Amino acid sequence: MSRAVILVLLATAAVALGGCAVDPIHARRAAATAAAAQDSALTCVVADACAIASPYQDLADTALHESRPGAPVHFVSLLDQGADSLLLRVHLIRAARRSIDIQTFIFAEDDAGYLMLDELVKAARRGVKVRVIVDQLFSLNDTELLAQLARAHINFELRVYNPTFHKAHTQPLEFAAGIACCFFQFNQRMHNKLFLVDDRIGIAGGRNYENRYFDWDDEFDYRDRDALVAGPAALQMAASFERFWANRRSVPLSRLRDVSSRILADGLNARPYAPHAYADAQRVAALSRSADDANYVRTHFADQAMRVGDVEYFSDAPDKAENPDQPRDDELSRHILQLFENAQTEIVMQTPYLVLSRTARRVFAQQHQDKPQLRIIVSTNSLAATDAFYVYALSYKYKKRYLKLGFEIHEFMPFPAEAGALISDYDTLGDERESTQRYRKYGRAPLKEHGVRIGLHAKSIVIDGSIALIGSHNFDPRSDHYNTESGFIIHDRAFAQLLRASILRDCAPENAWTIARRQGTNWVSRLNRAIGDFSARLPIFDLWPYRYASSFELDPGCKPLPPGAPGFYDCYTDVGDFPDVDLPLKTIYTRIVTAFGAGLHSIL
Repeated sequence: MSRAVILVLLATAAVALGGCAVDPIHARRAAATAAAAQDSALTCVVADACAIASPYQDLADTALHESRPGAPVHFVSLLDQGADSLLLRVHLIRAARRSIDIQTFIFAEDDAGYLMLDELVKAARRGVKVRVIVDQLFSLNDTELLAQLARAHINFELRVYNPTFHKAHTQPLEFAAGIACCFFQFNQRMHNKLFLVDDRIGIAGGRNYENRYFDWDDEFDYRDRDALVAGPAALQMAASFERFWANRRSVPLSRLRDVSSRILADGLNARPYAPHAYADAQRVAALSRSADDANYVRTHFADQAMRVGDVEYFSDAPDKAENPDQPRDDELSRHILQLFENAQTEIVMQTPYLVLSRTARRVFAQQHQDKPQLRIIVSTNSLAATDAFYVYALSYKYKKRYLKLGFEIHEFMPFPAEAGALISDYDTLGDERESTQRYRKYGRAPLKEHGVRIGLHAKSIVIDGSIALIGSHNFDPRSDHYNTESGFIIHDRAFAQLLRASILRDCAPENAWTIARRQGTNWVSRLNRAIGDFSARLPIFDLWPYRYASSFELDPGCKPLPPGAPGFYDCYTDVGDFPDVDLPLKTIYTRIVTAFGAGLHSIL
């Protein structure tokens, strides 16, 4: 079958599927059926909904009481470790008195996802208003589970953002048809991460709801980051959430074709929502005990929270891709560019994918010309650590471009030496297992070493050691133009220095490879670089295997040096393009995307 015929068939299927939106009468019947079957009983009838005591509620009281117009007060915790971040979410859900709002790109059906759902439904049953928005592409596609959630409780409501063909679950043919017929709509996703309790305590950053974001996966975990903020900036989060909740792309479950059909089929005698059985029940129970203990939360987290002044929460508009010329549509992207433009001495940036938009490249080029003293340190993934080799391929293609802009690039190792310190995992109350052992012994990562692979997913910036950004924005064309993004900008030198130290730790020689120009000054090296430069400028057929830059590893006994420093090549060994990768096909695929994928920046 020819490619043209396949595209016609896909487009035809797309038109047919797109015409099958749930009709209003069907949707009303499904909503009425779910409402009639909804649990409305409350397990608590007191004013605070039987919320547990929380030191963060106390900090929120202090921040809101002491804030003045033009002089806000906030308390901020940096959440560098996944299990800590999950523990605090569970704790805050149990401490919620009135409301819980959540936005996320991924909501998986695993222990972390089920734990969150179970806790949210419990909160709803004790009288807390719970609202959740999930992006459809990678979230909760079990229609039976979604039908149970639709009737779980009168205080619980979940909406799905930008569902393909008005369904929660997208079949492979529908996925292909969505790309064929409605690519720009299909390609625009809600990448926001928002967790908000009582409109006064919020968490934002890079984490979705899946085991690997909380150090619970036994094959691949993320080195990620959130910030917890108590204070008036939570009202900005609430306003952003309301915009998304009211937007037409956020669709109630009863208006999804597959879920509404399941609701009607189940009728009034359907099975109620019940807590899940966990794959690792002991680990869940241990975290649950810690989350219930206010003293544990106080001594391990709240007592270390930093008192700061100005905190801003920014979020793109829910219809960002439809109205790109409206000034508030890409609010976070514009603020990030402004931070880059205003930097005077140093930018420290961490991003999982080093693929810059044209606008960002122009800003950095101007900065490099106007402020050659400006230091730009970048922490990003190596091929061995990344979760998206095809995106890495574009970073690989343009490494010389970034080095020429003055970037000092450090690519994260899949088995960093400090894995035990970078990753937390609670088995018992307050007891951390030997994480370094776990991250080398278990798992089946296709690398030269065996262990639970770690990849960067954190998205953070520190400007001039005084301004910190933590959010969902990957600083790439997708985040600039297609995905909606969100995050905190925190104007406080002490907090910025804490974040800076965290990023630089990931750049340390024992945790990352340093990217630098290949050594060699003879005519063969110069010819290779000239051909490589010409090849890299080609949109396709960039096939030259010899690249300007390579990965370098610090020799024992040497002190770390930035690329270009005198003595760098005396202390660093060239370990090649793709260190630690033991899959020939993966390197071949990477080179193929490098050769043919230059036009795919925004898609990837």
